[in-house]
Amino acid sequence: LGGAIPLNGGAQVYLSKIFGELFGFLFTWCAVMVLKPGSSAIISIIMGEYLVRAAIGAEAENVSSWINKSVALVGLLVVTLLNCISTRLGTRMGDMFMFMKFIALLGVTVIGIVVAVTGFSASGEANQDWKTIGWFEGTSTSASSWAVALYAGLWAFDGWDNTNYVVGEFRNPTRDLPRVIHTAMPLVILSYIFANIAYFFVLPIKTLNSSNTVAVMFGNEVFGPIGSLVLALIVSASCFGALNATTFTSGRLVYVAGKEGYLPAVFGKIGVRNHDEPTTSRLRTRNWASKRLAKLCGDEETGLFFTPVYAMVLNACLTACYVFVGEFGTLVTFYGVAGYTFYFLTVLGLIILRVREPNLERPYKTWITTPIIFCCVSLFLLSRAVFAEPLQTLIVLVFVGIGVPIYYWRIAGRDQVKRESGSSGRGWKFWKWGKS
Repeated sequence: LGGAIPLNGGAQVYLSKIFGELFGFLFTWCAVMVLKPGSSAIISIIMGEYLVRAAIGAEAENVSSWINKSVALVGLLVVTLLNCISTRLGTRMGDMFMFMKFIALLGVTVIGIVVAVTGFSASGEANQDWKTIGWFEGTSTSASSWAVALYAGLWAFDGWDNTNYVVGEFRNPTRDLPRVIHTAMPLVILSYIFANIAYFFVLPIKTLNSSNTVAVMFGNEVFGPIGSLVLALIVSASCFGALNATTFTSGRLVYVAGKEGYLPAVFGKIGVRNHDEPTTSRLRTRNWASKRLAKLCGDEETGLFFTPVYAMVLNACLTACYVFVGEFGTLVTFYGVAGYTFYFLTVLGLIILRVREPNLERPYKTWITTPIIFCCVSLFLLSRAVFAEPLQTLIVLVFVGIGVPIYYWRIAGRDQVKRESGSSGRGWKFWKWGKS
């Protein structure tokens, strides 16, 4: 789809073209209200749990979830503030933590292999469960339980579609998009798979099933308390980087929604004084200290806080709400149901587009069996979620349902008025791309 429709926006553009603008709007609505803040809340909670474990140690008894959530909220506040200060500061933080993440994954993988071969352990007795106990022993036979487990597993690999949000900015999408798909995606997937295999080599099955901070237990098993501390800090930093990246993209998504009129106009403003672009007088009146601070932390040409501040504040508030009311397991399922509803529709649209527009230029063409298998798996996940987690499924349906009258109120009604007045207006014109 990214090669056939080389425009920014990802699923929003594809759904609008294939199914109509209502579906594109509903995706944006759910992305702003559910998907982005829900994902940020999950990452924040994980970061909070690991930071608390770094402070109290791996062997401590379970602590109150509100302590973890308090730390998560502090981390969310810090990340939001950094991204509000300047774009450059946010991107620099992202680059630094991405490098740290790959180093951590490589280290865990190598250590796991060494432990499996040598039997080294700080406790003196190496784990043998991976040899003597089946990795799937005691697994539930309920299809609904499999669906919930798959949501958790697939969430760890979520983000595979993010490249399509910016494919319109590729100089040569026909060449570059397949390169990204065939190199970066397998590298990330294999890195996490190998890290999970390393956990099985080092930790007993019982520990893996009961702990939310597996990396802390991994470090404690191999190197003792110092190992658990180091791994806890590394994973926390990795989560901080992931939260930073999610906050960065979420703010831009909310900003665009505000600019297009899907949200109140204040969320489509740049900066705290609602400047759409930096003025020459504003830049000249900055004092020496402001300029030095901008050079160090901000964007030198635009200064500090020349970012979609209101958009990121809205995203932070929504994320904080999810942190307050949710737990890791419930949020993952909630996010999964919402996400795979639109993943299913988008990939189904690829199949429909093959039939409806067979002559559309497709620089990259996947085997038809791949989207069919994906749709079948997505349909299985969605259908079983109704029985496994009916409340989360109902809440997602309510969110989607609320978006329908909002669309007819803010978008369809606005466009009807503009058509009657002879004004073409802005927004939702890209979905007609390719129909001429």
